[in-house]
Parts: sequence; structure tokens; C-alpha cells
Amino acid sequence: MKVSKRPFGKVDGEPVYEYTLENTKGMQLSAMNYGAAVTSILMPDKFGKSKNIVLGFDSVDKYVEHRPFYGATIGRVAGRIEGGKFKLKDKTVQVMVNEGENHHHGGNPAFESRFWTVETKAAADGDEGTLTFTYVSPDGENGYPGNLTVQVVYTLTEQNEWKIHYTATTDETTLFNPTNHVYFNLTGDHTKGVLEHELQLNSDRYAPLREDSIPTGELADVTDTDFDFRRSKLLKTGVDSDHPQLQLNRGYDHPFVLNHSLNQHQTDGQISDPVSGRRVWFTTDREAVVVYLNNWADGAYDIDSQPVLAYSGVALETQTLPDAINHKNFGNSILNPGETFQSETVYHFDLI
Repeated sequence: MKVSKRPFGKVDGEPVYEYTLENTKGMQLSAMNYGAAVTSILMPDKFGKSKNIVLGFDSVDKYVEHRPFYGATIGRVAGRIEGGKFKLKDKTVQVMVNEGENHHHGGNPAFESRFWTVETKAAADGDEGTLTFTYVSPDGENGYPGNLTVQVVYTLTEQNEWKIHYTATTDETTLFNPTNHVYFNLTGDHTKGVLEHELQLNSDRYAPLREDSIPTGELADVTDTDFDFRRSKLLKTGVDSDHPQLQLNRGYDHPFVLNHSLNQHQTDGQISDPVSGRRVWFTTDREAVVVYLNNWADGAYDIDSQPVLAYSGVALETQTLPDAINHKNFGNSILNPGETFQSETVYHFDLI
């Protein structure tokens, strides 16, 4: 395993670095200390040709300018919180409102726009390398109570796995529900989009959304709908669908409840591209995954000198269900003093 580091630009005069782990199978994982964001994953296709299979830029500037969340660590809380308001220990907490009338992805700026400290570890004869990112979110940041210490460890293995391990502690009761917002495009060419990718999920329920993308609180059966991915189907299914939920956001931007009891092959889901032969399996201890296809990009900026298009990547954001604090049936996102939050998601890369 190899590890390297290179300058990646500056933010407000402070240097940003990109760190790269490389295994002996030709796979590379790169991430920067700004936002603890994954900037690139190089993987060979079935012909042995390596390409970057995630959306990203070649310097930090566009991450700052456009805030697309590409590869970023999201927190304190992923997704939306209705009205930015919730109760903790019988007290009403008001956090930043930064999307319409709601709170989104921890506020602005949040984890994706902060500098993280980095430690690297990769032995030449070892079977894995790690990048360890640490950030202390101060009490009151974007309205959240408590000083929160967060550590995110990215591990690349010789088995072509990318492991994400989260650890967090707080000195006051707060919320914590992180995710990683990487967008996969297994063609290695963002202009080709991901609508011909196939998705399979071990999920028999999804969370319908209101017009402002806040969950309604219902968990709906996927049977006989275009949300049923228990058998693999094309991502374009949702874009072509006349289902009211899919017309709401021009396709998928929905939480799926993962049924770990259906996890017969020790995976929770997968995406694949039949042309390149690349496939990504994932496993997680989280209750849900949000599937989003970059539905609204539509030329907002360039990637590799080409305008980015809608449906250019697919995000598989593992997490507790969004707005869980306001829905009793959505799981727990509360972190108390004396507790240690721990969670792991693993993406496995191989060829069909």
C-alpha cells in the first residue's frame, strides 16, 4: 500500500492537500482535508483501463464556489430537519434554516466546508492504508448544542474495499447523523450519466417526501412501484416514471429503509455498469440509504472542461432516516454525553 500527498489549492489563504492511498490492484482513493471529502477513486474497468468513478474537481476552488457536496462528509445531521426545529430533553432547539424554511445538511457552512486534521498510515507491505480525519464542532455551531468531536477514518484495502468508520463524542446532548455524499459514475465519464446503471437494494420500504423534500413520516411499501429495487433495475426507471413521488424531484431523491434480514449475500445493495463491467456493493450498519442522482445539476458548472448534466452520478448516502428527531418511527439520531457514536459503511469494488 502506498500513500502520497499533493497541494490541492487554498481556501482563505490556508493550504488544502489531497491525500492518495493506492493498493497493488491498481485502485486509488484520494481525499482532501477540506470537508474530509473524497475527490477521486480510480478503478480499472473490465478491459484494464483505469478511470475516476466518482464526481469531483481537480482543485478545491470549485468545491468552495459551488458547494456540490461531492465526496464530502456531511454533518452534524445529513438531510433535512423540518423548520430547523426539534426537542432535546424537553427543550426546543432551533438550528440554522438554510434551505427554504428548513435545515439542510448541517447548515451552511457545515462539515463539508471545514478544515479537518489528517493522519495517514500505509505500510508498504500492509494490506490496507488509512486516512484519519478529525474535526471539533464547537458548541452552538449552526445552532447545535455541545462540543462534538468527530473522527472519520477512510480505509482502502487490498481487497478493493473502501471503509468509512465514524466515531463521535459530545459534552452535551445533541444530534448526530452523518453520511458521505460521494457520487458514483462507473462509466468514468460524467457526460454519459448513470441512467443505464443498474441498482439493487435490500429494501421493501421507502420514505415518501413532501414538496419541500421533508419526509411525510410514512414508510411506504415498494411492492408494485418504481421504488422496488429488490431485483436490479435501471436507474432511468425513476426518471421515466409517472409516479407522483418521482415527478416531484425529477427522479430518485428518497430514503430507502434497509432490510438487513434480506442480506443473504452480506451486502445491502449494489450498483453496476454493464458497459465498463464495474460494480460497487455496499454494507452498512445504518438503517437507511438515500439514493440521489444529481437530478438538478443541468450545466451549473464544468467537470473536466465539460458541463455537468443532470443524472451525472448516483449518491448512496447511508444514514439514519432523515428528520428522525421529528418522527418517532424513524430511528435515533440523539447523542448523549458519555456515549460514543460509532458506525461503519463499506463499499466493495469489483467487476461483473
